[in-house]
Amino acid sequence: MKVALIAHDRKKDLIIRLCTAYKPILEKHELYATGTTGSKISEATGLEVTRFKSGPLGGDQQIGAMISENQMDLVIFLRDPLAAMPHEPDVTALIRLSDVYEIPLATNIGTAEVLLRGLDSGYMDWRHFYNSVDRDDLTPGY
Repeated sequence: MKVALIAHDRKKDLIIRLCTAYKPILEKHELYATGTTGSKISEATGLEVTRFKSGPLGGDQQIGAMISENQMDLVIFLRDPLAAMPHEPDVTALIRLSDVYEIPLATNIGTAEVLLRGLDSGYMDWRHFYNSVDRDDLTPGY
């Protein structure tokens, strides 16, 4: 599975602790992250992480593009809901794309842990089916 890891500045230590705790699960999957977050995770855990640009420079959009091409299976985005973000439209677009393309998305540590445990238990196997069908058959028309 392909897993995106994103964290706002005040959540970077938390995502590092998450990745450290769940390293045995994460190392079985392809990891992607925005720039600084990916560097910090890789340095702290030794996990191999494909890095994009930082969020404000387009990293969120790069991950969004993977979602829209059905090339991402899970997103963990530890957001700071109390800080104003200059790239908030990009954040909103990433969350919207996750909803449109049925990608499980965690925006807090509790949900992230549930998704990672589910990933390890095989509860994400439905993504294999989803990846093999014609998406136009599953997308409602508006």
